[in-house]
Amino acid sequence: MNTTKNYPGPLPVLYSFRRCPYAMRARLALYYAGIKLELREVILRDKPAHMIEISPKATVPVLQLPDGTVIDESLDIMHYALTQNDPEDWLKEKSQNLIQNNDRDFKNALDRYKYPNRYPDEDCSDARDKCEAFFIELNDRLSFHKYLCADKVTLPDMAIFPFIRQCANVDRNWFDALPYAYLQRWLQDRLESDIFTAIMTKYEPWKEGDTPLVWPEE
Repeated sequence: MNTTKNYPGPLPVLYSFRRCPYAMRARLALYYAGIKLELREVILRDKPAHMIEISPKATVPVLQLPDGTVIDESLDIMHYALTQNDPEDWLKEKSQNLIQNNDRDFKNALDRYKYPNRYPDEDCSDARDKCEAFFIELNDRLSFHKYLCADKVTLPDMAIFPFIRQCANVDRNWFDALPYAYLQRWLQDRLESDIFTAIMTKYEPWKEGDTPLVWPEE
């Protein structure tokens, strides 16, 4: 997290990319918390100058608050949103180790499974097997609870779900044929949830001078 005085408007501003799993989980938490903001959809090959100015690492999501504070890590955005409003107590279960395993080892394997051409100097042939190892861990958890840590949705479900979705979509036939019924049901429930539908609305990419898009829309 860092700060800047160059705040663009009276609402928080979120730079996002619809299909990015990091941006998805940020939007899930912000939507759930009922935080009104100005949404700016980004084209990753043509990132807005203002986004890069306030967050030089130039990755989505980036949230700029009315006081100029910039939050540019997705988990930090989730925690910010939930500390503002958490009506169903998502923060009751943080499971930082599980989320860290997702963000570190699983994401590393997922990138090499989905984009092996990006790693010409690495042997990516076992990347899918490494992804499956995480599936086994999650499926085991889901055999005890409806969700990853409890019988209700908590933070880890929403922090991890977008990445499982991304991995499953690389080869959906492979994923659907795996012997992990609890995980497959959990993923399908998340895909069919009202909150996921709400945060996946398509918007035109933002350009400087556009009329602000207030989100969620009424």
